[in-house]
This record gives sequence, C-alpha cells and structure tokens, in this order.
Amino acid sequence: MKKYEVGYILRSNLDADVIKATIEAAAAVFTNNGSKVLETKEWGLRDLAYEIDHNKKGYYVWLTVEATVEAINEFNRLAGYSEKIIRHIVVAENE
Repeated sequence: MKKYEVGYILRSNLDADVIKATIEAAAAVFTNNGSKVLETKEWGLRDLAYEIDHNKKGYYVWLTVEATVEAINEFNRLAGYSEKIIRHIVVAENE
C-alpha cells in the first residue's frame, strides 16, 4: 500500500452533526476497502480563494492514509457524487 494525502472541502452551511457524519463516512471508505487512516486533521471553516457553487467559505478536512488503489478510486467516485463535498484532491506521497 502507498501513502496518500486526501483533502476535501465541505459546504459551509452543513450542521455539525452532518459534518461529523461525513468525515466518518469518508474515513470508512478507506477502512472498508482494506486501507488505514493514519491521521485526520479538521482545519475547520475557512474562506475559499474563489467562489465555488455560490460558496464563499468551506469546511476543510485533511487525511493521511495508507491506501490501496481501489480505496482511492472509490473515494474519488463517492466524493465526485456527494452534494456535501464541493472539492477534493488526492496526492500520493513520495517515498
């Protein structure tokens, strides 16, 4: 397995319970696909550099994972469909 950094931005108008559930669901995508979440950082609500889908703020979350290709592909698929996630990125760490 390879290490990745996964970042995503949630809509700013979500309730705290919905934010928590979404973060747990994102982590579950990795653990359910034979991968490990090594670290989760919630950066919280911040201004966006530019407006995305009429949002000027977003809730930033950053994960460090040790994941399989299947887990990364599944996260990208689900994040692309999610109405709660307005942007996401997956970057492989150099080793």
